[in-house]
Amino acid sequence: MDAHLRPWVADDAPALANAMRTSPDLAAQFPGGVPSTELDFVSYMAQHLVSGTAKHDLAIIVDGIAVGNVGLSNIEHVHQTGWAYYWLAKGARGRGLATRGLATIADLAFTELGLFRLELGHRTGNAASCRVASRAGFRPEGIERQKLRYGNQRFDVETHARLTLDPVPDIELIPRTAYLAGPRQPDLTRPDLGPA
Repeated sequence: MDAHLRPWVADDAPALANAMRTSPDLAAQFPGGVPSTELDFVSYMAQHLVSGTAKHDLAIIVDGIAVGNVGLSNIEHVHQTGWAYYWLAKGARGRGLATRGLATIADLAFTELGLFRLELGHRTGNAASCRVASRAGFRPEGIERQKLRYGNQRFDVETHARLTLDPVPDIELIPRTAYLAGPRQPDLTRPDLGPA
């Protein structure tokens, strides 16, 4: 299995569409619901899966296909904190990719961005996500009641955190690469420049 992390690109729209359509638990979590056309998915990526100074999203690529995402948001440099998150398409689960991806994004946060503390949260009923967080070195810190709302339903969230001082878990990080698909890299900031 050839896995690496890289920024999302317009060419990933079909893989993102497949992930949302085949993983009902994911579709409910995306803002605005599941887009309907490939151009809508490109637009979604331009709005929600981009990196900047306060947010970083990296696609988890397996054998050339985007199967998930790891990211950082709410990056606050005064207090050196951030929020980590991750998701995988249903067919990519159970192979350690989320744990490795989360450990990789934490390494990036601590070594390259100079953050001190990362937090994350998962629904209390999501045992798999709890295992991912724990294996990647994030310690549970408590329950936030009714924090998330998907559709008309509210969910309690278990919050975890990892400090730069915490032991580094013995996990193989996923290599990070740039997107190298040919002479023209799709520009996610311009949905009109979608896949060629």
